[in-house]
Amino acid sequence: MARTAPFPTTHHEQDHDMTPAAIDPTVRAEQTTELQIQNRTLEMQLLHESLARAHMQDRLHEAEEQRLVTRVIRARRLRQRAERASMRARKALAVALM
Repeated sequence: MARTAPFPTTHHEQDHDMTPAAIDPTVRAEQTTELQIQNRTLEMQLLHESLARAHMQDRLHEAEEQRLVTRVIRARRLRQRAERASMRARKALAVALM
C-alpha cells in the first residue's frame, strides 16, 4: 500500500528524520564520547559503592564470628561452673551418707 501523505505520519518517523546525527555526523561522535564519559563516571561511582558494600559485609561477618566465639566461651564457662557445682553437691551427699 503506497503512502499518500507527503509528510511522516507518526512522531517516531518525524523524529527519526530530524535527529541531529542525521544533520551533522560530528554530533553523533560527540554524543557517543559524552555517553562513554558518563558511563565511565557511573562505573567509577558504582565501583566505590560496591567496595564499600563488600567492606561492610566483611565487618558484619567478623562481628557475627566474634559473637559466636563469645557465646561458645560463655557456654564453656557455664558448663564448667555447673560441673563444679555438681561435684560439690556429690561430695556433700557422700559426706552426709557416711
